[in-house]
Amino acid sequence: MAAEIHSRPQSSRPVLLSKIEGHQDAVTAALLIPKEDGVITASEDRTIRVWLKRDSGQYWPSIYHTMASPCSAMAYHHDSRRIFVGQDNGAVMEFHVSEDFNKMNFIKTYPAHQNRVTAIIFSLATEWVISTGHDKCVSWMCTRSGNMLGRHFSTSWTSCLQYDFDTQYAFVGDCSGQISLLKLEQSSCSVITTLKGHEGSVACLWWDPIQRLLFSGASDNSIIMWDIGGRKGRTLLLQGHHDRVQSLCYLQLTRQLVSCSSDGGIAVWNMDVSREEAPQWLESDSCQKCEQPFFWNIKQMWDTKTLGLRQHHCRKCGQAVCGKCSSKRSSYPVMGFEFQVRVCDSCYDSIKDEDRTSLATFHEGKHNISHMSMDVARGLMVTCGTDRVVKIWDMTPVVGCSLATGFSPH
Repeated sequence: MAAEIHSRPQSSRPVLLSKIEGHQDAVTAALLIPKEDGVITASEDRTIRVWLKRDSGQYWPSIYHTMASPCSAMAYHHDSRRIFVGQDNGAVMEFHVSEDFNKMNFIKTYPAHQNRVTAIIFSLATEWVISTGHDKCVSWMCTRSGNMLGRHFSTSWTSCLQYDFDTQYAFVGDCSGQISLLKLEQSSCSVITTLKGHEGSVACLWWDPIQRLLFSGASDNSIIMWDIGGRKGRTLLLQGHHDRVQSLCYLQLTRQLVSCSSDGGIAVWNMDVSREEAPQWLESDSCQKCEQPFFWNIKQMWDTKTLGLRQHHCRKCGQAVCGKCSSKRSSYPVMGFEFQVRVCDSCYDSIKDEDRTSLATFHEGKHNISHMSMDVARGLMVTCGTDRVVKIWDMTPVVGCSLATGFSPH
């Protein structure tokens, strides 16, 4: 299908198309139904609901099903119309939805975890349902037999999951800030590598199998892009959110990354530019600019009869510097710093005004966002959160990508 593509982020805002209210507790997951004016939601109020748009323009629930335990995660496979719902008690339940989305039949229960389920992915090719949970494990179960195929235990709560369907690699984020790359087999798995870079728990992952890029968002308010396919260990840091990054979606056609944070922030990052890696922080016993000792350098303080200074780091060059030699602040978007960060005086002088031009657009979702998903073909996004509200957005004014099929989200 032909697509109209604009590679640069646009200046317009997301357009709020609809607001869905009715849940009695936090909405943990909301998914748009492809090619339908419908949304599937799962909530802490123990309900899973299918909302269809009526002639009035409002969304009303066509399916309302109450579970035994709060719903904590959900996956939907549109071609087979199968819904997998993870619960607070560790179970994953499978349902089948009718063609008109007015009826939902229970299929089976998978005893996947011993604690809260945090993420689910269904692979039709292997007939696996893969999930992570607060019992510190990733499990994969056979959807034909309902049997457990394998488990891999982490040292921390496993919080998020992505999966490469071709290679059967699983990316598992955990609350220690690490991401494990696992090769899943029929009854075993092997650890390929561990990615370390976040200073807080990993809250969300997004895998792009075309460019073989992995994006991770965390409670340290940052996003890291991992170049898995390049095999050079290249990582890019993106800092523009002021709260925990909760959801990600990479738009491969336009080379844009959409991210949402728990304070309602919606960011659209232009990844179709040449970006620089943030430097590794250097360690030194004295300022690498003025050579004054840091406070733990007892010998130099004694020799020079001076008080030790506090150590800082320049975000542009990575050098260890004192406060006097890093008195300036600057944004530096090409390195991912969309707001002002500490830089040493010499780096500040080297940054030109055009270097401070933002490479992202920031918008306000006006509600606490705990989960986001996109229908990229239609340029639609749905967000949900602890305020019990579900919002449907038209993102085409922002990302500039819509299929040339006469579709109008309005």
